[in-house]
Amino acid sequence: MTEQEQGTQSNQGNVFAGYSPDKSKPLGPYAGLVGIYGAAFAGLMATSLNSRGGLPHEVSTRDLLLLGVATHKLTRLITKDWVTSPFRAPFTRYDGNGGAGEVNEEPRGEGWQKAMGQLVTCPWCTGPWVAGALAFGLVLAPRPTRLIASIFVAVTMSDFLHHAYDATKKAAKGK
Repeated sequence: MTEQEQGTQSNQGNVFAGYSPDKSKPLGPYAGLVGIYGAAFAGLMATSLNSRGGLPHEVSTRDLLLLGVATHKLTRLITKDWVTSPFRAPFTRYDGNGGAGEVNEEPRGEGWQKAMGQLVTCPWCTGPWVAGALAFGLVLAPRPTRLIASIFVAVTMSDFLHHAYDATKKAAKGK
């Protein structure tokens, strides 16, 4: 039997075989995470449709901006903040200081551990989860959701002011 035939036999039943030459992509766990997200989304959508107010006819520009900025900040806190690193630690390896209160980490392990590590270290990957939670929060509990989102918008504004302050101090010293 040739090497190719042996590889084909060993990959029978594995729908992901041949996708990644180095076999480092945890496609099964990725599919599981997509399923979890989809199930949560469907459950929250059903709950929202059956809620007293139902779904809104539209989302206001104000709420969209509020949720967008809050999503940005929450994803940074979840995926990069020093203080939240104990929650990421089972899935990641420390890779150095990221500056401005952030840490650099790399996913570790295989399978579910690696997939979770990739999710919790990637702001772009975590964004849809956070945005979905905030959006359904806005439908199901608008007042507390707006308050919580406003807190994270204020923190984002504060972060930008800290950066501007530091840049101003550095510029003044350089003159």
